[in-house]
Amino acid sequence: MSSQNNEQQPSLISGHAEYIKGATESTIGSVTGSQAWTSSGEQAKSHAVNTMKAAGDKRDPAQGFGKVEQKLGQATGCEGMVKEGEASKNSD
Repeated sequence: MSSQNNEQQPSLISGHAEYIKGATESTIGSVTGSQAWTSSGEQAKSHAVNTMKAAGDKRDPAQGFGKVEQKLGQATGCEGMVKEGEASKNSD
């Protein structure tokens, strides 16, 4: 039964994966001129941001990846990862 609860919890990893998928769809839409792909990609990105925010709100900083997460966030431009990495680094 606990696996059911975990599947319903927002996840930073799934949020990032969904964001990448949305960004890819949006790019394909822009390149091909397909409004449907662009719109779908933008919706996926928006949903992903909300998922990541929800996951971040419920996350225990002690379970983060510290400096690695912070640096990855800086490299990818993900402010949430920078914040979470900093918080988990400070909880060590």
